[in-house]
Amino acid sequence: MPSQERDDEKPSVTLPGKVEKIIPGLVSTMPDKAQIAVEGAEHLYKEIRVENTLQDENGQPVSLKPGAEVEVTIEAEKHATEPQKPSKPKTA
Repeated sequence: MPSQERDDEKPSVTLPGKVEKIIPGLVSTMPDKAQIAVEGAEHLYKEIRVENTLQDENGQPVSLKPGAEVEVTIEAEKHATEPQKPSKPKTA
């Protein structure tokens, strides 16, 4: 279940994901990419690729491993959001 925003924060949602694979940079100067499958996303759009460069608690560079469980957070400024419209009832 995605986590939702608190009143004092930007509107956001956090979804679980899993690192499917690491894609090497095309040239040695380009960083590797981590391909992440985002749970809850539509099938054709569930995979994202991001630079595989993170920092640990000491500020040291680290990389994700294939199979790593991750969280993907999407947040926006409050002025960039609007109230959701009620969902339409399903008809049989």
